[in-house]
Amino acid sequence: MTSTVVNYQHHLLSDSDTDSDNGHTESFPDLSNSILKPYLESTNNQSSFATSSSPDLSKIQSFLNSSSSGALSCLICLERIRPSDPTWHCSSLCFSLFHLICIQSWARQSSDLSAALAASRLPITAEKAAESSTWNCPKCRSQYSKSEIPKHYFCFCGKLKDPYSEDPWILPHSCGEVCNRPLQHNCGHFCLLLCHPGPCPSCPKLVKSSCFCGKVHEARRCGFKNFSCNKSCSKPLDCGSHKCLQICHDGACPPCKARAVYRCQCGRVQQERECCERDFRCENECKRLLSCGKHVCEKGCHTGECGDCPLQGKRTCPCGKREYEGMPCDVVAPMCGATCDKTLSCGLHRCPERCHRGPCIETCRIVIAKLCRCRSLKKEVPCYQDLACERKCQRMRDCGRHACKRRCCDGDCPPCSEFCSKRLRCRNHKCPSPCHRGPCAPCPLMVTISCACGETRFEVPCGTEMDQKPPKCRKSCHITPLCRHASNCKPHKCHYGACPACRLICEEEYPCGHKCKLRCHGPRPPPNPEFTLKPKKKKSNNPSEPTPGSPCPPCPELVWRSCVGEHMGAERMMVCSNRAQFSCENLCGTLLPCGNHFCTKTCHALKNQSSSSFEERSSKFCEDCNLPCLKERMPACPHPCPLRCHPGECPNCKVLIKRSCHCGSMVHVFECIYYNTLSDKEQMTVRSCGGPCHRKLPNCTHLCPEICHPGQCPSPEKCCKKINVRCACQTLKKEWQCQDVQAAYRNTGCDPKDISKNQFGVGLLPCNSDCKRKVQVVDSMLQSRKPKVLEEKEPSTEKHVGKRRKNRDRVQEAKQASRLQNFFTTVKRVLLFLIILVAVMASSYYGYKGLLKLSDWMNEVEAQRQKRHPRF
Repeated sequence: MTSTVVNYQHHLLSDSDTDSDNGHTESFPDLSNSILKPYLESTNNQSSFATSSSPDLSKIQSFLNSSSSGALSCLICLERIRPSDPTWHCSSLCFSLFHLICIQSWARQSSDLSAALAASRLPITAEKAAESSTWNCPKCRSQYSKSEIPKHYFCFCGKLKDPYSEDPWILPHSCGEVCNRPLQHNCGHFCLLLCHPGPCPSCPKLVKSSCFCGKVHEARRCGFKNFSCNKSCSKPLDCGSHKCLQICHDGACPPCKARAVYRCQCGRVQQERECCERDFRCENECKRLLSCGKHVCEKGCHTGECGDCPLQGKRTCPCGKREYEGMPCDVVAPMCGATCDKTLSCGLHRCPERCHRGPCIETCRIVIAKLCRCRSLKKEVPCYQDLACERKCQRMRDCGRHACKRRCCDGDCPPCSEFCSKRLRCRNHKCPSPCHRGPCAPCPLMVTISCACGETRFEVPCGTEMDQKPPKCRKSCHITPLCRHASNCKPHKCHYGACPACRLICEEEYPCGHKCKLRCHGPRPPPNPEFTLKPKKKKSNNPSEPTPGSPCPPCPELVWRSCVGEHMGAERMMVCSNRAQFSCENLCGTLLPCGNHFCTKTCHALKNQSSSSFEERSSKFCEDCNLPCLKERMPACPHPCPLRCHPGECPNCKVLIKRSCHCGSMVHVFECIYYNTLSDKEQMTVRSCGGPCHRKLPNCTHLCPEICHPGQCPSPEKCCKKINVRCACQTLKKEWQCQDVQAAYRNTGCDPKDISKNQFGVGLLPCNSDCKRKVQVVDSMLQSRKPKVLEEKEPSTEKHVGKRRKNRDRVQEAKQASRLQNFFTTVKRVLLFLIILVAVMASSYYGYKGLLKLSDWMNEVEAQRQKRHPRF
């Protein structure tokens, strides 16, 4: 009683389909448990085993799901099958359900069409063709006779006529009783289910059965009593020598594949072959001597005796008209000389040649009058030749849409070879059948409609899937929520459309550290696009509730926030998400990047803060320090820092400074930073040029012999250079060391520094008598030479010209000549250009005049020609 109440409540709460014609609502309860209950009880409630092992049971389950969802549709009219509609179901293969009126109309049209085709093609009367006509199931194309056209409405098991009942707990179109139809394979048992659609499931009774090879005996379900023990078959094969090596199998054992060497039937050839092919014939002739002893057997390889000689006994001539008796077999039968008269291959004429050996001529060449196949052309042609005209047949084919178009058709037009390709009623496919008369067969495809998880499904005819509602599934939804509460959400049943919204608090953490306190508004899984249910219009009680999948709103918490300059004591309380900045109107006081001065602007945004706009960011930074750098450089340097006021140490001084070497012969260039970082001793070392000193000693005319060094030259009074010392008249000459010369000057009371370079060492030697004589001789010789030299030089001075003057004169003459040549060359070029220009102008002028004259002359010639030959 309790289960009945529960079922009744479920019936009241089940999904309902609204009928478009009657406008009322019909309920279809789920009756699969009550119908399959006897079968499940007989299998000890092994529902999973029964469903998986019996495909027929799955068909019944699919039909019951369709019935409970109200999705049964007629394949012919594509209309919904109501519980009150008379129906007919195919009992051969597909077990599809149709309206009784639709299948009757379909069967009559199909049988009439097949009768008309049979009467037009076969030599039978229309009555016999109508009696033997057949019709096919619209889906599985199973063939039924005309007498099997349904006339009455029966239940699925065929026991009750007009089984309509208003009882909601009885399956529509069934009688509600046990099916009791004999099961498949004629096992002797009957179906235990309630009256149901589709094929009866396999027999669930337990019987004793053996495997295919007969070795194992078990108690199994009657529907699955044939099984394999997965052991070797071991049945003796047809050869009688070997046993089957395959695993226990159904049916006859395969041929024996054992290989061995066998002889052919005549015993001459040996080959390695499979046992099933051991009896074979070779390709050689027998060639054994026959009983006559004169001929050999011309048969192929064979077993047994060869038989008697075929040339012994009564014999005839080749044409068979004259008989010969008692002729030896080695004598050829003579030809009789009469006409052959054997029937030729055409079957109408006989061979006209004389009695001959061998076959008659293959082609009959007798000329006869023939009619073509369509009997529109008569012509004399050789007998072996077929006659066909070029006339195309204009008869309509069986389809009634296309002409035959076959050349010289004999009237038996073949079926139409075109495809129908009409759009079927499902509006999704075209008719794939050959072109035909009458309505096209319904679309045989079925569309599976399942719930979102795919566990509950049913099939509907193609074209009706858009009008069906998905089945209601009792299992849990397998879609994982996309929000952050996936592990805490309550499970819900399988459904179409989007999953229900999560009712938990969001609690997502903002970047500021606070958490969202609104209801969860994370993303929701998208609905199944195959079936989109219309959303229900409901008034929202909470208009401020965020949209699912939208980000969290700005943080509404109140926090203390400092001014843009981050000054102490200037904080204000603001909303956390409000990023507006304010100024406290105090001086900024921020240390500038130079690290030496402070900002004097009013409170403004700092660089490490984000401002609301680009203008604020660009105008409210701290001021730039434009003062020159006044820091002292280390090491000490006389040059100022070239940069503006900056943080940190000043860059190294790269100014180049000049320092001469100690002796003054070379100037060195150093970077200031390099030279100042050296010690005094290192600076002296770097400034040395590395060569001789080149400074003049203070007491003599010689240079310092030491390497370039700082300070005064060491021991200038000890110069060891050799000097030529002369007397006052410079006649006597001796070599002294410089230090001896300096000592001599000091002894005389003179300072060597005061002596000029030309007179240094002169007068230190005393003159003698030779000096005076030599002076007199020289003076006399000079006096004697003086006037001669003057006389000789006077005439030469008038005629002599210096080499420089000559070269200067030559250069001036060459310049004057080159100027004249350049002038004449320029004049020549100008004249040549003018001549070319005049020639070009003249040629163009006279050429243009010539063209005009030629044009006038051609016009005159044309006018004279028109006068001579006027055109009418």
